[in-house]
Amino acid sequence: MKVLRQLDWLLLASLLGLAAIGLITLYAAVHQGDIGLWQRQVIFWLIGLAVFAGLCFIPLRVLGLVCWPVYVLALLMLLLVPFVGDVQMGARRWLNLGIVHLQPSELMKWALMFVLANWFATREANQTAHLFTALILAVLPAGLIILQPDLGTTMVLLFAATAMVIAAGLPWRWFGYAVAAALAAAPLLWHFMHAYQKQRVMTFLDPQSDPLGAGYHVIQSTIAIGSGGLFGKGFLQGTQARLHFLPEQHTDFIFSVLAEEGGFIAVGLLLFLYGTLITRIIMIAGRAHSRFASLICIGVASIFMLYITVNIGMVSGLLPVVGVPLPFISYGGSALVTMLAAMGLVMRVAIESQGRIAWQRPGSALV
Repeated sequence: MKVLRQLDWLLLASLLGLAAIGLITLYAAVHQGDIGLWQRQVIFWLIGLAVFAGLCFIPLRVLGLVCWPVYVLALLMLLLVPFVGDVQMGARRWLNLGIVHLQPSELMKWALMFVLANWFATREANQTAHLFTALILAVLPAGLIILQPDLGTTMVLLFAATAMVIAAGLPWRWFGYAVAAALAAAPLLWHFMHAYQKQRVMTFLDPQSDPLGAGYHVIQSTIAIGSGGLFGKGFLQGTQARLHFLPEQHTDFIFSVLAEEGGFIAVGLLLFLYGTLITRIIMIAGRAHSRFASLICIGVASIFMLYITVNIGMVSGLLPVVGVPLPFISYGGSALVTMLAAMGLVMRVAIESQGRIAWQRPGSALV
């Protein structure tokens, strides 16, 4: 088929490589506990790949028509969470839809990226009215998500929005102003943070201050990563994971399982695949046939880059723990399916951009 010949095979190979590493690592994390988590993750991969494949066949022009309804739907679901959402691990972030538990914030990240790409397809970000509208589109869901509370997802959402606004033409100096304003507002933010969030920051500054309490997670994680050495302890031989010293070892701290059992070699392979994936997305953005298509790729790349940086940084003790999953590796249905849907959009951009000249003018945005 024509679409199969037009696939970006390097992008697909990187994605399938991450799928293999993710399923192997998740099995190592849960094989002595709830093996049903691994089985469900396989199902999530199959659903996600079906969504990925389906999006490869849908023209971007058609997808551009549904971005606003998807954004509104995600916003309505966020509004429902405080009233009918399920509480898990002390936070109310999920909606019980009967068959599945959906995390609306995961859908909103990609919906916002999609709608901002559509908004700036024919507009420049350096015009006040356009920038103000984008700010409202980002701040509304960010405010609802941080109330859940979910600081990690809020941070990812705002970072991706910022990256897209800059790509749409906002001068870099405005980014500097925003950073300066954020630093100035830090004391005020501290006042409104939850007690556990403040404790995470203090633990980041000095994990040894409470080694059996708040600092336990980071200490055990760094022990697992350091003990992996060059080649690791071997598949299913990791003591930190096998003895359940690692917290949330199937989600937020799954990188520690990989590092302990696979060592530097496995970590290097993972980072190589991530680097290949993100580099390829940026290359596709550079040759995209429209501004709309290019901004979609930039949004996807920025979200993945922040996810990877924050997750690996927090489990290594280099950043505070904020509860951000590792893309395609951590367990989670909502996150995985939406990430694969985003990759389907990128693949569609690659398909439509083959043999065409990269966009030159905003006016050709949705062609």
